Amino acid sequence: MEQLAHQQAETLAAIAAAASADALETIRIAALGKQGWISALLKTLGAMTPDQRSVEGPRIHAARESVTAALAARKADLENAELEQRLARETIDLTLPAPERPRGSIHPVSQVMDELAEIFADMGFAVASGPEIEDDWHNFTALNMPETHPARAMHDTFYFPDQDAAGRSMLLRTHTSPVQIRTMLAVVEKNPGGAPLRIIAPGRVYRSDSDATHTPMFHQVEGLVIDKGIHLGHLKWTLETFLKAYFERDDIVLRLRPSYFPFTEPSVEVDVGYTLVSGKRVLGGSEGWMELLGSGMVNRKVIEMGGLDPDVWQGFAFGVGVDRLAMLKYGMDDLRAFFDGDGRWLAHYGFGAGDVPTLSAGVGTQAGARA
Repeated sequence: MEQLAHQQAETLAAIAAAASADALETIRIAALGKQGWISALLKTLGAMTPDQRSVEGPRIHAARESVTAALAARKADLENAELEQRLARETIDLTLPAPERPRGSIHPVSQVMDELAEIFADMGFAVASGPEIEDDWHNFTALNMPETHPARAMHDTFYFPDQDAAGRSMLLRTHTSPVQIRTMLAVVEKNPGGAPLRIIAPGRVYRSDSDATHTPMFHQVEGLVIDKGIHLGHLKWTLETFLKAYFERDDIVLRLRPSYFPFTEPSVEVDVGYTLVSGKRVLGGSEGWMELLGSGMVNRKVIEMGGLDPDVWQGFAFGVGVDRLAMLKYGMDDLRAFFDGDGRWLAHYGFGAGDVPTLSAGVGTQAGARA
C-alpha cells in the first residue's frame, strides 16, 4: 500500500500544479478514467479475500474521494481565476460617450395617435377601425351624401375600376366616417334596440390633393357619441376637454361657427384661440382664431342608416386631421415632410420607444422641447 500512498501524493501534487482545465482533465483521466490507476485498484477488490478487502477497500475508496475532492477544488479555483481575468480585460470606461448605434424612432403621427387614444380613453371612448378600401355606400350614401355631392367627383376620390359583389363602386376611403356607420350597424346587430356608444376612429384616408398642407394620403381621427338626450353642450365640453389635454394648456378657448356637413345637422366649424409668440401662432389665449375641426349633431338620416331610431337616439360627431394636430403641437411647417422618410427630420421630430404618453405625466414628450 506504500505504492497507493505514493501515487495518491503524486496525483494530488499534479492537481495542485495544474495550470489549465485541459491539464486537470488529463490528470482526472489518468486517475479516475476507465484505464486510470484508481479504477485499476478498484477492480482488484473482487479477487481479494474478505479480510483483505476490509483492509484495502477503505484505503482505495479514501484515495478516490481525496483525488475527486482535489479535482473539484482545483477546477473551481481555475474557473474563478479565469473569471477574474475576464473581468479585468473587459472593463468599460463609463466616462467615455456610448458608441453610436443606428436607432429607429416613433413617427410623430404614431405618437399623436397614441396621445389621442390615451386622452379619449380617459373620457370613456373606445378605439374603432374599419377598412381603408371602402364601398361608396358606407363612404358616401350612408353618410347622407347624394349622388351629385362634389366629394364623389373623380378628381377628389381614388376609385377602383371594379365593383363589389353588391354592385357598389369601390374606393379608397376619403374619411374615417364609414367607421361610424359600421360601428352603429355592429351595435344594432348585437342589440336590436341599440345601445349607447362612444368611439374614436383614427386612421389613414385618401384624397386627390397635394401641396404644403395637403397630401394624397393623410391621417384623420373622427369621434362619435350616440346616446339619449345628447346636445351641442356635450359636444363643446368634449372638444374643450380633449384640446386642453392634448395641447396641455388650460387657456384653450373655442368658438363654434355654423357650417354645413351632409352627415351632421346642425353643423359647426370649431375655431381655437391662439396667441402670437415670436411671430408664430401658439394655440391658447384669444388674440386670434384658427379653424381646427368640423363637427355637429349626427343627422337623423345617418342615425337611420346606422340602424337606430333617431327619435330615441341622438349623437354628435367630429373630425380633425391627425397630421395637422402634430404640426400645431410640435412646430412642423410642411406636411409633405411627414412622408419623405428623411432620416434627419425623423431624428429631430421622432420619439423614443420610452416616450409613452400618459395623462398623469403629460401626453407631450421630448419632441415638443426639440421643435
